[in-house]
Amino acid sequence: MADGLSLENIVIKKGEDTLLSVDARIPPGTVTTIMGPSGVGKSTLLSAVIGTLAPEFTLSGQIKLNGQDLTRLPPEARGTGILFQDALLFPHLSVGANLAFGLTPGGTRTERRDRIDAALCEVGLEGFAQRDPATLSGGQRARVALMRMLLSQPKALLLDEPFAGLDAELRGQIRDLVFEHASAGALPVLLVTHDREDALAAGGPVITLD
Repeated sequence: MADGLSLENIVIKKGEDTLLSVDARIPPGTVTTIMGPSGVGKSTLLSAVIGTLAPEFTLSGQIKLNGQDLTRLPPEARGTGILFQDALLFPHLSVGANLAFGLTPGGTRTERRDRIDAALCEVGLEGFAQRDPATLSGGQRARVALMRMLLSQPKALLLDEPFAGLDAELRGQIRDLVFEHASAGALPVLLVTHDREDALAAGGPVITLD
C-alpha cells in the first residue's frame, strides 16, 4: 500500500475547457506546493481533494490517500483537513468550544476537556479555553484553527494560503508551526500559495500551474 497523498492523472475541466492537469505523489511528512496566478485553479484542486468540487467542474483521474481511493467518497469520509486564509472560527463559541468541534467522537467530558487544554498549551495558549474568538489576535486565531483541525485527526493536510493574512514575522512563526506539526504527525501536505517564501520554507516540490 502506497502511503501519502497521490494525485494520479488528475484533470479538472469546466465544460469542454481543461482548467488544470496534475500528477503528483506527496509522501507522509512532506509538503508539495502549488503555485500560479489567480484563476488558474489552485483552490479548485483543493476542493477536488476534499470532495467539495463545484458541479460546474468535472474531474478525471484518481485521488488516493494511504492507498485508499478517495475520488468518489463524500468529504466526511476522506480523512483530510484544510486550513484557509481566514481562520473561520465560530464567533458564537468560545475558543474551547471551537476546539471541541474538531474533536473526534468519544471520551468523557473530562477527557475531552483535557485534550482541549493540552492542545492550547501546545501552541502557547494555555488558559484561553473560555476566551471569545473576537478577542484574539490574527496569530492566535491561526493557532486555534490549526489545533481544531489537528484534533480531528486528519490523515492529510491541505493549506489554502493560510499564511497570507499575517505580517511577515508572524507568517514565518505560524508557517513553521504548521509544518512542524505536519512533519511530527507524518501528514502529507498540499500547499497553495502565491508566496515563494512559503514554497521555500516548505522545502518540497513546487508545481506551477499556468
